[in-house]
Amino acid sequence: MRTDTDVDVDVVIAGTGVSGLFCALKLPADRKIILITKSDAKSSDSFLAQGGICVQRDEDDYESYFEDTMKAGHYENRKESVEIMIRSSRSIIHELIDYGVEFQTDKENGEFIYTKEGAHSRPRILYHEDVTGKEITETLLGQVRGLPNVELLEYTAMTDLLINEGSCEGIIAENEKGTLHIHAGNTVLATGGIGGRYKHSTNYPHLTGDAISLAEKYGVRLENLDYIQIHPTTLYSPKPGRRFLISESVRGEGALLYNKNKERFVDELQPRDIVAQAIYKQMEKDGMDHVWLSLERIPEKTILSHFPNIYKRCLEEGYDMLKECIPVVPAQHYFMGGIWVDKDSRTSMPHLYAVGETSCNGVHGANRLASNSLLESLVFARRAAEDILRNQ
Repeated sequence: MRTDTDVDVDVVIAGTGVSGLFCALKLPADRKIILITKSDAKSSDSFLAQGGICVQRDEDDYESYFEDTMKAGHYENRKESVEIMIRSSRSIIHELIDYGVEFQTDKENGEFIYTKEGAHSRPRILYHEDVTGKEITETLLGQVRGLPNVELLEYTAMTDLLINEGSCEGIIAENEKGTLHIHAGNTVLATGGIGGRYKHSTNYPHLTGDAISLAEKYGVRLENLDYIQIHPTTLYSPKPGRRFLISESVRGEGALLYNKNKERFVDELQPRDIVAQAIYKQMEKDGMDHVWLSLERIPEKTILSHFPNIYKRCLEEGYDMLKECIPVVPAQHYFMGGIWVDKDSRTSMPHLYAVGETSCNGVHGANRLASNSLLESLVFARRAAEDILRNQ
C-alpha cells in the first residue's frame, strides 16, 4: 500500500561525493533523479581530497602508470578495471574543465603543472593548490544544483533498500520529516567509506559504511572487506576527532620523515602501506606517539603556493611548516574493498549500482596508489550512468 511518503523517480543516488554527483550529471535531463546525503551536501570525503587527480599524460605514460597502480596494489588489482581507468583519464579531465574545474597551469605557456606522489614513477597528478577535492566536488555540486530534473535532499539517511523478487527497486530513507520510500528504476550507492567506524581516521565520522551493511543484509556480493588503507601522515593531535591529512604530495615535493632524533628512517616515496608500517615501527622504537615531517627541502614559495591550506591549518595547531618539523601519525584513510561491481559498476543485484569508495571494482587492489581515488570514482560513475541508459 502506497502512502504520501512514496516517491517515484528514474534513479535514486545515495551520496553526494564526486561519484554520486558525476553520475547524476551524466544522466540525461529527461530522467527524474533524487540525490540524498546523510549530512550536508559538502560533508563528503571527496571535499577533503588534497593531493590531486591522476591522469595519463601521454601514450608513453600508459605502461608506467599501469605498473605503478598494480605495484602499489600488490598486483591484486583487476587489470581490466585499471586499464579502463587509465584510458578514460584524459576525457574525464576535459569534462571536469568543461564544468568549470580549474587545475594549476604554467602562467607563461598555460600548460598543466603535474606533481608527483609516493609510488609514482613520474609526475602525472593534476591539482588545485592543496584542495583539489574541494575544487572538483564544489564545482560538480554547483552544476547538479542547477539541474531541474534533480532533487537533492540533505540530512536524509538511507535506512534500507526496497527489494522485490531479488531486484532493487529503490531505497527507504529518513529525515526530520519522517520516513520516505523512494521507488526507482535504478539505484546507485555512493555513500563513501567506513572511517566513521574508527577512532582515528581522516574521514567524516558520519561515513559508517551504511551501503555495505545493507548489501550484506540482502546477500549482495562484497569483496576485500579487510583491505583498509592507513595514510602515513596526518597531523598528530592528542584531541579526539577526525585527523587532518598531510597530503602525499608534500612528500612528493621533497618532505622527509624523521625520528625523535631528527634522523631520516624511511624512503618517503614508497607505497603508503610500507611507509605507514615504517612509521609505526619507528614510533614503537622511539616510544613516541608520532614522528616528525620536515619540509626544509621544499622552497618557501612552493609551500605557500602548493600547500596554503595545510600551512594555515598547521599554524592554527601551533606549528610553522616554514621553520620547524610538524608531528605526524598514520590514520585510517581509505577503503579498497566494498560492494563488488563489474566494469560498468553493476552489483550482483539487478538495478543496483555502486560507485566511489563504496564499491570495489578492483582498481586499487590491496593498496590504493595516491590520487587514483578521484579519477576512479569519476570514471566508474560515468560508466554506471552509461549502463543505466543502455538498459532502460
